[in-house]
Amino acid sequence: MHKLVFYLSYPIVWLFSKLPFRVLYIISDGIYFLFFYVISYRKKIVLNNLKLAYPTTSEKELKKVQKLFFGHFVDTLIEAIKAITISENSIKRRYTYKNIELIDKLYDEGKSIILTGSHYGNWEWVVGMPLSAKIDCYTSYTKIQNKNFEDLIKNSRSKFGMTCLKSSEIIKGIVKNVKQDKQGLYLLVGDQSPMLQKNQYWTTFLNVKVPVFTGAEMISKKFNFAVVNMNTTKIKRGYYQSEFELITDTPKDMAANEITNAYLRLTEQHIYKKPEYYLWSHKRFKHKDKAPK
Repeated sequence: MHKLVFYLSYPIVWLFSKLPFRVLYIISDGIYFLFFYVISYRKKIVLNNLKLAYPTTSEKELKKVQKLFFGHFVDTLIEAIKAITISENSIKRRYTYKNIELIDKLYDEGKSIILTGSHYGNWEWVVGMPLSAKIDCYTSYTKIQNKNFEDLIKNSRSKFGMTCLKSSEIIKGIVKNVKQDKQGLYLLVGDQSPMLQKNQYWTTFLNVKVPVFTGAEMISKKFNFAVVNMNTTKIKRGYYQSEFELITDTPKDMAANEITNAYLRLTEQHIYKKPEYYLWSHKRFKHKDKAPK
């Protein structure tokens, strides 16, 4: 059944992906109207999240951000589909890196890198990074029930040289490379809500006390990897630029949770500047009432 669903839908997805950007953004405008005005897709979740993050801002202003968010959100969905067939020239022109020299410098110094990121701007097109960086780049993906669609996503993300590892196998991949003295850059997106566990690290993020992922800090300290944060700015519709911010190249000198907190503070700064580009439709604060006293 899964194969049938894939083979029936794939030609439609592929043909959609081949449409010119100007046509895709006209379609995006139509989908936005449907999401926002007709079916009200997750509008309450988005507004409630914004109210938590901006407790002193008026509802009128927050609804403006909500509306802008949905326009950008639908664009990112369209752009994720476009990534299936986007050309090398197009992705290099539309997604640029302001200071890739920082990544190359760390590579020349013999360091591997944990690249922290968030669901901000466009997190799908970063798969083009291997076209610009010297270092081998790795990212993780979540296993999905339909193996054919999983392979489609994996192939889309790896066609420019990015190596895709299952989320459950990212540590295994890192260990393998370390044993072979092979440098690598590992993109870890850690701004969303983790599953609740005992002895979990809680801290304030976007004005709410929440549990947070500490994997980037744990890996960097264990293997002595540099930690770099990536901030993506939307230049205009369909064009993005990422800037790299060094958190530390001596992780073992950092205090407990210092790396994690530095990442969260940088992420907050960027979100507060242009909140409409963050993924507010995710239930990021669903565990806030379970915070330890």
